[in-house]
Amino acid sequence: MITISLCMIVKNEEMILSRCLDSIKDAVDEIVIVDTGSSDRTKEIAATYTDKVFSFAWIQDFSAARNFAYSKATMDYQMWLDADDVFPEDSRKKLLVLKETLPQDVDMVTMRYHTHFDEQGNPILTSTRERLTRRKKGFRWLDPVHECIPLSGKIFYSDITIWHKKPPSTEVSTRNLNIYQALEESGHTFTPRQQYYFARELKDHGNFERSAKYFQAFLDGGLGWIEDNISSCLNLARCHQALGQEEACLSSLLRSFRYDAPRPEACCELGYYNTRQGNYAAALSWFLTAITLPKFSELGFVLSDYGEFIPNIEACVCCYALGDYQRAWDYNEQAAQYKPNHPAIVQNRRVLREKLDSHSISAV
Repeated sequence: MITISLCMIVKNEEMILSRCLDSIKDAVDEIVIVDTGSSDRTKEIAATYTDKVFSFAWIQDFSAARNFAYSKATMDYQMWLDADDVFPEDSRKKLLVLKETLPQDVDMVTMRYHTHFDEQGNPILTSTRERLTRRKKGFRWLDPVHECIPLSGKIFYSDITIWHKKPPSTEVSTRNLNIYQALEESGHTFTPRQQYYFARELKDHGNFERSAKYFQAFLDGGLGWIEDNISSCLNLARCHQALGQEEACLSSLLRSFRYDAPRPEACCELGYYNTRQGNYAAALSWFLTAITLPKFSELGFVLSDYGEFIPNIEACVCCYALGDYQRAWDYNEQAAQYKPNHPAIVQNRRVLREKLDSHSISAV
């Protein structure tokens, strides 16, 4: 049976640290907590779970802090969680089984990561992350922000899932953006991966012109991972749209097809593009294409709504605009299979019943 050291970096997490540790403590053999400068009771709470609580001076580098935490581990494998992560009960049971059955020559184990949820608590954004690494292989974290351990060695892709349950907040954090901007000001030469994530941070904070510049540089460099290339095309398109550059938006969406088969998200964005042009027939064809596409790589960020709820609800809108109210009703009901209580479903039913009744067509 393998043994596991849980290694975490924390700061001011007194409200959620126990929630995280309680969900995993019985499935790991060692807990290492590295505090990067808390001013609340975080370290005190951590000490009730482990005697391996360390301080690390924050140097604007998440990888440095995580590597320090990993250096304190003593078990066969190192595992990471963030304080706002939760290990659901079924995943905890799967981890216990994995400890009994994992071949000891496996270097790395991945797990699914649900990072965003809808109003009903259903996951809508999922990625795959490295979670367990064999300690003796000496894996190192890379990048000061959006840090990672590149996949390498003998990898086991598990079906264990972790929930990222970030507490609600009205504040928009600029922490990651500030780190990238400080690097830029220092003359740092960004790697392709850093270009990609800096571009995302800039976009998320509304700096669309600079974001587009970095997405373009990332794509033109030709060294990106396929999933990041496709994501960059879609995000670049959104930047162009925000800047009122519709033709550039279209070109960026179509560029995503260079890297692999069409993704549902790209097809939905093409549907939105045509909707903005008032071309509802063309928009409908793109939304219907998104519905029929198979699932692709789950190693990147997977927005499940783009292959399920979104294209059906938008197909309803298109059919309504085209005057095909019965078909609009049918697509709305298809969308309801994914989110039965969504406000758009309820509103569409009310409007479509009136239209169908006035046309003497049954809505049931």
